[in-house]
Amino acid sequence: MPSRARLDEFIAVMESGDHAGAIERYYTEDSSMQENTAPPRVGRDALVGHERAALARMSHVYSKAVSSVVEGDHVAIHWNFELTEKSGLVRRFDEVSLQEWRGDKIFRERFFYDPTKIMK
Repeated sequence: MPSRARLDEFIAVMESGDHAGAIERYYTEDSSMQENTAPPRVGRDALVGHERAALARMSHVYSKAVSSVVEGDHVAIHWNFELTEKSGLVRRFDEVSLQEWRGDKIFRERFFYDPTKIMK
């Protein structure tokens, strides 16, 4: 079960822009991430690789946690994102992340957002 302080640390790392570093430090080795109803990606190394590839396409990423709730091993975070692609295209969207923690690390995460806001 994460402490409020541990969750706040995770949020601070994300808001600093170090998304791949957050995965390396705050996710279990066998963790998974799922985008809406897509099949989950599994394994911390795969998650880090996917995140680094996504970030490489961006010139700027802004992340802000609007609110967050800790309920035992379950966490919900409402995020605001602004992604600026290297082409200059800016995408803004809200996302809700539901997380399941094992101790002080994230084991499972699922994202809910409007895909039309980030797809071409």
